[in-house]
Amino acid sequence: MRKCVATGEMKPKKELVRIVRSKEGEVSIDLTGKKSGRGAYLSKNKEAVLLAKKKNTLSNHLEVSINDSIYEELLELIEKEN
Repeated sequence: MRKCVATGEMKPKKELVRIVRSKEGEVSIDLTGKKSGRGAYLSKNKEAVLLAKKKNTLSNHLEVSINDSIYEELLELIEKEN
């Protein structure tokens, strides 16, 4: 079980998407869940992504500014799965 940083819900790892910050400070979406670096989990739903963007939750959790393209990529990923 992992906790969504936006909603605070505990969910199985498969229901979440991991966003990772590498040692170089690069932020990327980790679909495998195995990339090294600081990770944060988000629920695979549009509301959680928009909430994280609005409250800057990912930015605070990963201690780095998050580019809007990451949020757009997350939303596209969720659209494809549904």
